Amino acid sequence: MIGVELRKMLRSRRTWVTILLINALPTLVGVLLAVTDLGPRPGSGPAFLSAVLSDGTLFPLAAVAIVLPLFLPTAVAVVAGEAIAGEAQAGTLRYVLARPVGRTRLLVAKLVSVVVFVILAVLVVALSAYVLGSFLLGDQPVSASVSGTTLTSGQIAWRTALALGYAVLSMLGVAAIALFLSTIVESPLAAAMGALAVLIGSSLLLTLDAANSLSPFLPTRYWLSFIDLFRDPILWRNVVRGTGLQLAYVAVFLGAAWAHFTTKDITD
Repeated sequence: MIGVELRKMLRSRRTWVTILLINALPTLVGVLLAVTDLGPRPGSGPAFLSAVLSDGTLFPLAAVAIVLPLFLPTAVAVVAGEAIAGEAQAGTLRYVLARPVGRTRLLVAKLVSVVVFVILAVLVVALSAYVLGSFLLGDQPVSASVSGTTLTSGQIAWRTALALGYAVLSMLGVAAIALFLSTIVESPLAAAMGALAVLIGSSLLLTLDAANSLSPFLPTRYWLSFIDLFRDPILWRNVVRGTGLQLAYVAVFLGAAWAHFTTKDITD
């Protein structure tokens, strides 16, 4: 069942069009930086964007920071929201479950497919940005950390890998929320919009002083904390908090999705 869902996802034209659209903005930004040689001032614009003119190997981080607040979570919400609700809307869910598949097995297969999509999207953005940054932007062998010291190429490489893993985990929290909603409604659009409403509400609450007590528990609170991996020494506090928070969201909403889906009446 997992193989079927993965093949369906990987062979879908929509999957690759979505990933290309996610990748379009950072690619455009990289080309503009290379052509104009004008970057934002240090401390302004997306994370690391002011440094990529001198070190193109940092552009994958800038690219992830560009897509993480809006484009990537939107795509993840749409894909995860379509997982179960799409089958229900198309009228195929009942027939899929009529085979010896089992609801838990189907839910796991859908989840694995969404996880692979998230990993694939992040990797495509990062690899495209690395190639673009290496060829069109700066090529200094060492780079300044957020703290002002220098990092070697090896340090940049493993910290970048950690940052990409952290970005994937952050998006799995979005996927869990959307997948849960997908088991409740029969419209993929409603599931995706519901997940996006949670994320937009979280982002708005983060701007309100009155919501400071809620801030540590909001799903978008620590999304950009991967920047702290590039401090010297690494500032782990927010990274650890963000990891724990996303794992909690994944556990709670996947558990709720499983509990609801395995007891739900399937009539269509």
